[in-house]
Amino acid sequence: MILEESLKNAPIVRKGEYNYVIHPITDGIPYISPELLEEVVDRMLRIADMEGIDRIVTAEAMGIPIASLMSVNTGIPFTIIRKREYGLEGELSVQQITGYSSAKLYINGIEPDSSIIFVDDVLSTGGTLIAIAQALRQTGAHLREVLIAVDKSENRNAIEPVVGVAIKALCRIKAHPDRVEILESMGI
Repeated sequence: MILEESLKNAPIVRKGEYNYVIHPITDGIPYISPELLEEVVDRMLRIADMEGIDRIVTAEAMGIPIASLMSVNTGIPFTIIRKREYGLEGELSVQQITGYSSAKLYINGIEPDSSIIFVDDVLSTGGTLIAIAQALRQTGAHLREVLIAVDKSENRNAIEPVVGVAIKALCRIKAHPDRVEILESMGI
């Protein structure tokens, strides 16, 4: 359980009223070890239903290492929802609102009727995930499942119905000002 042990020792900084956990999987700081990344992806694949999935989708930036290794391990291609606009035909713009920032994300290359699994590093307020789920529906794709490495949300029961699919997290945490508390672990 490299993930949980490393979270217990992660530094926490305040961003307004928000306790921000700085961790290799969620921030790339100080670095992402191959062992940690392999554990996260192996555990995600144990709890995922990959049957019939056409595409792995993630948001820039910290979901990219997870989606990359998952794609290599499954042979399923992945798409990155980017922070940069390209102006391609069919490009969708998504307003990302997190607990500490707001930005636009851009979706390209999602085929109608494709079956998608969305993977990401962390779930906090749910703002990004909700916006992405709604935008993916606009493409005509079918979001089948959401896999998250670290769930630090306090309102997951309210987020899941809006997203419309199960949110599976490897671990659920509470970020206190001085420590990280592991509330639940999954996929071990």
